[in-house]
Formats: sequence, C-alpha cells, structure tokens
Amino acid sequence: MLLTNFSNYILESGTDEAGRGCLAGPVTAAAVILPVDFENKILNDSKQLSEKVREKLRPIIEEHAITFAVTHLHPNEIDEINILNASMKGMQESILKLTQTPEFIIVDGNRALYAKLGLKSNFGKQFSEAEIELLKSIPNQSIIKGDSKYLSIAAASVLAKTYRDEYMDKIHEEFPMYNWKKNKGYPTKEHREAIRKYGTTKYHRMSFRLLPEQLKLDI
Repeated sequence: MLLTNFSNYILESGTDEAGRGCLAGPVTAAAVILPVDFENKILNDSKQLSEKVREKLRPIIEEHAITFAVTHLHPNEIDEINILNASMKGMQESILKLTQTPEFIIVDGNRALYAKLGLKSNFGKQFSEAEIELLKSIPNQSIIKGDSKYLSIAAASVLAKTYRDEYMDKIHEEFPMYNWKKNKGYPTKEHREAIRKYGTTKYHRMSFRLLPEQLKLDI
C-alpha cells in the first residue's frame, strides 16, 4: 500500500493532473485530502490502473475524502499560457476549491505548487490577491512520481483521470469522427488521421503539433 502522509500534518492535500500530453480537450487537475487512517491496497497512480479499476475507486475516494475538488482548464487557456502553466494553475485552482484549507500540500512532479502563481490570462479564473497569498502561505513539496508513492496524490490522479475521461466521452458525441471516447484526445494514429481528414475543432489545442506536417494543416 502507498504511504499515507509526507508531512506530520493531518490536513495534507495531494494534487495531480491528467491530460497534459493530449491534442484535444482540457487538462484536468484534482486535489484530495484523505483521512490519516485511510487505507486502500488497490489505489495507485491512475496510469497503472485499468479503466474499470479507476471507475471503481472514484466513488470510494469521493466518499472517504475529507474534501476533494476537480478543475478543467480548456484549450483556449492552455494555448495562451502553455500546458505546463495550465497544469499548475489547475492544481492551484483545485486547492482553492477545497472546503477545508490544507495545512500541507504534496504535488506530483518536480515543480513547486506556487510556480507562476497568479499568471494573468484572458480565459479562465483570475486569482485574487487574497487567493495568491493563501496559496503562498501553505507549505508544499513536489514529489517526483508522487502518484505512485502517496495515497492522496494517487487519489487526485484517479479523480483527474476519471473526470477528464468523462468529459472526453461527452464531447465525443459532438465530434464522433475523432473517437475521443477511445483515445481521450491523445495523439494516436487514428486521432491524427481524423485531424488530417476533418480538420480541427474548438476542443483542439492549437499550440500543439497536431500533425507532423503542421504547416500543411488547413485551419
């Protein structure tokens, strides 16, 4: 089983994101505070779990979490501030949505939670000075491969992945030719061939290399 806490604080939040490498759809982030006595032998990095197991774990996490939150950052914002900054902003927003303020935050990856904090953009949420100061006041630690080490980060990864997959299934109905229900917006051969044939949609990330011969894409 993964570790419960990194710090000695009771209200420790894990946070993670899903969909960073996709060509279409949002990047989705989640934050979760689990009880210190929470146990689950199956919970792990969402990438290591099957879709069926992730769907089984989601209601368990939601039922037992002290608080959790999920945030989608959409392609227009990703294109404006770049995918790395969008991923961080999604995690920051999720922390702010929690019904209890965490005493400590652990972040999957190698970037501090407050990296590029309060970045201005024309899309999405604009942080207030009070929100920026609140996030700055919470100690946090980035942990490489934290989603395979700590339960709260793994829980956040499962929520981010399942909520994002649910969103992609929904927009698949609007544009079924890209088969997002199956590829979830990732750069599969099938997805790229559909872009080549049908062009792009409002859900595609135009700052990404959608096709190898990007300059030939009629957009």
